[in-house]
Amino acid sequence: MNIGFIGLGNMGRGMALNLVKANHKVKVYDINIDAVNDLNSNGCIGCSNIVDTVSNVEIVITMLPEGSHVRDVYLGSNGVIVNANKNTLLIDCSTIDIDTIKNVGEEASIKGMKLIDAPVSGGIVGADNGTLTFMVGGLEENFKMAVPILNSMGKNIIHAGELGSGLAVKICNNMILGTTMIALAESFTMAKKLGLDQKTFFDISSKATGMSWAMLNHLPVANIIETASANNNFKPGFAAEMMLKDLSLAQTAANSINLSTPIGSLALNMYKEFISKGNGSLDYSAIIKLIDN
Repeated sequence: MNIGFIGLGNMGRGMALNLVKANHKVKVYDINIDAVNDLNSNGCIGCSNIVDTVSNVEIVITMLPEGSHVRDVYLGSNGVIVNANKNTLLIDCSTIDIDTIKNVGEEASIKGMKLIDAPVSGGIVGADNGTLTFMVGGLEENFKMAVPILNSMGKNIIHAGELGSGLAVKICNNMILGTTMIALAESFTMAKKLGLDQKTFFDISSKATGMSWAMLNHLPVANIIETASANNNFKPGFAAEMMLKDLSLAQTAANSINLSTPIGSLALNMYKEFISKGNGSLDYSAIIKLIDN
């Protein structure tokens, strides 16, 4: 199919390349010219603006940092909705606030376009390897149209409900992940200071009631599991600044429904403190440095 892809950062790059591997014709755009040139030399068609990227394509995919970027890209005078063809399927994979995607969806519908939100889980490795999980919100018919494309970039494609539901799942899921990582950091630090061997503690806890996905995949302690960022000085698979963004979105969502989430709020404040010390580009599991010091 003819696809326009906007947003070629750490996640978008691998996603676009996997679409090319699946024999789609992919036009790409990013404000970073080097990123466009890189993908242009790897089978994509580099474009210098959004208008060219979305011209005469059947699908537009976006992977952008913030809600403000999504609004600009979709709703601007030189944006997607004004310039793409009627009936174009729009797939936004950004992790943003729910209100923004609903506003964009309203404008898309007026122009006869179809929009789904499809935020992802799986990090840079998942984007590069085509093993992402997509959490999708939108009409069932639009979801079904998107599945073959999403299958080129991921291995788990799940329809969560109406537009915005994918983002709701992502926000709730990452509040679990962020708070769990802090609990892991505190527990492993306490175990060490109580004189326990950390490998021994892992071997026991990972087979007991303390076990979690974060423990098995992103343990904040080095030289115990192969996939730990701690093994590589906390080189990010999922940066702390991105976890801060997601925890902030979770609090915004909680406030919108008048729900108190004290643990989520505390986790947000801890990540704010950690990042204020210049650690935003480290992996989110490096939060253990705030505790074990």
